Amino acid sequence: MSDKQPGDIEVLVGRIGKPHGIRGEVTVDVRTDEPDRRFAPGTRIRAEAPAGADRRPSALTVSRARWHQGTLLVTFEELADRNAAEAVRGTLLHATLGRDEVPEDPDEYYDHQLVGLDVVDLDGTPLGNVTALVHGSAQDLLTVRTPDGRDALVPFVSALVPEVDLAAGRLVVADRPGLVSPFPDEQGPDEQEPGA
Repeated sequence: MSDKQPGDIEVLVGRIGKPHGIRGEVTVDVRTDEPDRRFAPGTRIRAEAPAGADRRPSALTVSRARWHQGTLLVTFEELADRNAAEAVRGTLLHATLGRDEVPEDPDEYYDHQLVGLDVVDLDGTPLGNVTALVHGSAQDLLTVRTPDGRDALVPFVSALVPEVDLAAGRLVVADRPGLVSPFPDEQGPDEQEPGA
């Protein structure tokens, strides 16, 4: 959209589901931790139609959003009735985040803030770099690329990741054998402890 600045990041915030009622209101499958912020009245959201769909609006403007029995219901200015709402079913909704924008909760992070951070253990020993964040149903997993080229998955929970320091460009992992560092019996002959 035209208000996007260099360095801004686009994130998926939802997917339009079935119509609700006859006045163009739709259900939204929420894909953000901040739905009240992303679907605030007046917010303009980029709309991406599913592959093979007929031509649809490229952007939608939130007129109203409300929760009903745990489901987010949204009315968009561009959808006047149930037929218009049915026509956009399956549309992906994307929000633009400024490069310096941060979540409202200080203990939450956007993916782009974590990717690229150096990873160290509790003693400050380098373990690698964060290359991706995998979103799971139970918890998120950090993908850590080790100096020897392995990818390790670390559950992104405070017990294993006690510190994230964006200003310093690093995060701390309470490493243990098999998490990021390999088990001693998995190390190559030149990596084993002396006398082993």
